[in-house]
Amino acid sequence: MIGNWLADGPSREVWAKRFDPRYWTVDFPRPMMAAVTTEGADRLVIDLAFLRRADLAGLIWESVDRWSHALLALETARDYRGTVLAFRWQAEGGVMTLDAVNGPVLTIEGRDAAGAARSWYVRLWNYAVGAPDDAEVVLDFDALVGGFALPGEADPVWAGDVDRMFLSLVPAGYDRVDAPLAAPVAARVVLSGLRCDGPGSMLKRGDAFVPPHGLRICGGYDDSYNQTPERLVEAMFALGYRGALVHYVGMSHFPGLAWDGARYVVDPGVLLCGPALAWHRDFMARAAALGFSVIVSLSFELLDQHCPDDWAQRTADGGRAATGYVPPSTLLSPAHGGAMAWLGTVAAAFMAMASRFQIGEPWWWVGPDWRPCLYDAATVALYAAETGRAAPLIQDVRAVAGAAERDYLDWCGVLLGRATLALRDAVAAEETLLLFYAPQVLNAAAPELIRANLPAAWAWPAFDVLQLEDYDFVTLGDAGGRRGRGRR
Repeated sequence: MIGNWLADGPSREVWAKRFDPRYWTVDFPRPMMAAVTTEGADRLVIDLAFLRRADLAGLIWESVDRWSHALLALETARDYRGTVLAFRWQAEGGVMTLDAVNGPVLTIEGRDAAGAARSWYVRLWNYAVGAPDDAEVVLDFDALVGGFALPGEADPVWAGDVDRMFLSLVPAGYDRVDAPLAAPVAARVVLSGLRCDGPGSMLKRGDAFVPPHGLRICGGYDDSYNQTPERLVEAMFALGYRGALVHYVGMSHFPGLAWDGARYVVDPGVLLCGPALAWHRDFMARAAALGFSVIVSLSFELLDQHCPDDWAQRTADGGRAATGYVPPSTLLSPAHGGAMAWLGTVAAAFMAMASRFQIGEPWWWVGPDWRPCLYDAATVALYAAETGRAAPLIQDVRAVAGAAERDYLDWCGVLLGRATLALRDAVAAEETLLLFYAPQVLNAAAPELIRANLPAAWAWPAFDVLQLEDYDFVTLGDAGGRRGRGRR
């Protein structure tokens, strides 16, 4: 048994500066993108990809640290009196400048001295010295005043009960109209020399440190895009994780997008949007510096609203494969050359930053109505070209009765195997892994599904590691699913 000691409160706390760059976050309306990274102890960088004329990103500081692990979190301190925040503001690209009518505003949300909910809007240009794109900004929370034109529109801030504050960042073409910009706008804002002084400038922070253990960790970009990589990786290390770190790149935040006249779809010419690229470069470098070995995991999945119509898997009546996410993702057709080529080039772009690659859950989708998504146009056409036969209709994968249906499922399995191996070969990885989601495929209610979703092409030595994901078996107490069906 490993010895342990649980420290008391004061022993497991240290002090940190309020407004530490690690603890800022970003958020924004989709489909625009933004990311925040850190450089040193006093510098943060916000990369932005604006797509629409109403896009607005927020650089956010919250009084309640709801993103950190409980053992590592900053204390909740809503009183900002006795605090001075200062930094150098530098902007490049197409972000609205400090002096513009719609230039950066610090929105402060909280309550006034009487306890009534209030928001104040502090124009940064009123506190800046320098040029509209390069200025020193000093914010004294004991003397902070909202309003655009001062002193005529002065709205004094009471900083004794603040919930959240955020800096608004908008494109130069911002006019609040929900329509595409003439062209996508890339921008970057750097806050450097960031410092916080005064008696209200210090916060307690959890100082837990778990000894290294045998468990490994995984994370996902779609769940952590808003946080700094430094914060995430340091937390993993502090909680005792070492070695392999599986990183799911996700299906909704990394792609570059282009307007097709009706909606935004993935842009094969921009594999990773600028913010996602900046975030991942920082994440990979920080993980490597702490000794982690990152496994990049990429699936055959894409946010449905950004997926070209002919890339998606479909049911026999033309319905798109749709997962249970809100909004849903869809699954890419292994038969579609354009979709598979895009997936391969995306994988190669990510693998320029890592050496271990996992293909995550490649499969043919079956929805809750049991209709298999085996009938997109590319799949049906390829089956006819290779076999000379029309694809047989399977309305319910639980009721596969004839030889023709089984033959079609076998062929779909061969196709999935080919597509998976092609993706493996598209990257120069030192190690390749395959993630197999057993509960859907090894389902006793649909025993023939294994023909399509467990290709013989996956047999060793096609991949270095076969990773099983079977949490449904675990949570349902289905030990037989884990032992029996897992031996097929």
